[in-house]
Amino acid sequence: MHALSVVLNPLLFLLLFGYCPSVTVRPKEGWQVYSSAQDPDGRCICTVVAPEQNLCSRDAKGRHLRQLLEKVQNMSQSIEVLNLRTQRDFQYIMRMEGQFKGLRSKFRQIEADRRTQVNRNIQVQELKGKMEALQPLIPVLEQYKTDSQLISQFKDEIRNLSLVLLAIQEEIGAYDYEELQQRVLHLESRLRNCMSKLTCGKLMKISGPVTVKTSGTRFGAWMTDPQASPTNNRVWCMDSYTNNKIVKEYKSIADFVSGAESRAYNLPFKWAGTNHVVYNGSLYYNKIQSNIVVRYSFDTGRVVTQRALENAGFHNVYPYTWGGFSDIDLMADELGLWAIYATNQNAGNIVISQLNPETLQIIATWNTEYSKRNAGESFMICGTLYITNSHLTGAKVYYSYSTKTSSYEYTDIPFHNQYFHMSMLDYNARDRALYGWNNGHQVLFNVTLFHIIKTEDDS
Repeated sequence: MHALSVVLNPLLFLLLFGYCPSVTVRPKEGWQVYSSAQDPDGRCICTVVAPEQNLCSRDAKGRHLRQLLEKVQNMSQSIEVLNLRTQRDFQYIMRMEGQFKGLRSKFRQIEADRRTQVNRNIQVQELKGKMEALQPLIPVLEQYKTDSQLISQFKDEIRNLSLVLLAIQEEIGAYDYEELQQRVLHLESRLRNCMSKLTCGKLMKISGPVTVKTSGTRFGAWMTDPQASPTNNRVWCMDSYTNNKIVKEYKSIADFVSGAESRAYNLPFKWAGTNHVVYNGSLYYNKIQSNIVVRYSFDTGRVVTQRALENAGFHNVYPYTWGGFSDIDLMADELGLWAIYATNQNAGNIVISQLNPETLQIIATWNTEYSKRNAGESFMICGTLYITNSHLTGAKVYYSYSTKTSSYEYTDIPFHNQYFHMSMLDYNARDRALYGWNNGHQVLFNVTLFHIIKTEDDS
């Protein structure tokens, strides 16, 4: 077996891919190994190392280059203005040249012809008129002096700028843009191939978060469809945990950030809590003041199925620690659709049920010994439920339950609750990321999973 690690967010650049001497990888500062795995003998065979999300945009050289490019653009615009103004003034001076010649002739005529006072008076009047006509030329000449100084200054700045750009180019490497783009596309292709081979993994680390947007109330949910095609990046937002039934849709993360809403859905029933999920084109949510799970199709704009979770508590009977009618938590992972809830029969402890996405019938159920009221949030990854011990600062993944082995273990995986109150935390298998609603901030967490990949040579 070969072991590969994976970059959680497909948008990150895959910059290093090769063999590693041991499980402990120490990349350069600002880089992360998003997973580590090993063969049966405990040896690390292969790894993928990638920079943190948005690292490139924060890079000092990148910022310097952008500043220089903006400076060049501003200088180019200024020079263009000077050029237009110089052409205008040149045409004006050409017209003045004829008047200068006429003025010179008049001076000569006055000097030669001094016979009559009358003639001199007439010539003086004409000369005065010519002088008045030349008065507008004075500010033009002054402007010429100013423009000349500006042009000289621009030349010096451009000369210095060229030297700086040349130095940066030599330091970074003189790669052609098209060549760089092709290399990035090739690396992204390798990354996707790598990710497509990944089997399920065990959660090892949560990093981040990255704040995507700040909007809405303190409580809410936002999500993408883990079953959608690579070109379908729609985002759905459901603000608040009660008294609402409007779902906002955005065509992409970029539209979500900018607030460019593409559509709004008016659900037939209000929802309870913030633990909804979109899966294969349908929205699954808990109907208010009930233990009924509703499946709503975005394509048809209608409820396809609704079914009660037998014995499941609702309406703040068995919520998470923060309340908010979070009794029933619907989620999806690599293995399908799940419902997390608690029952009196299980003494208020968490119950895990796998649901049929079409009919909402329960496929299988597992009873845990972890109190639902003591859980901050929870999420499924590869059939394992991970539970946080709080929704407040200092929270960590404290408990996990594997539906594959029907066993649990206590864990200690901290994560940064940046805005102090987490009311939604769900895993997206396509993005391999945790989506969170953190006190009115929509955030993303990277996860590090332990993966094992079987190659074609493995029997």
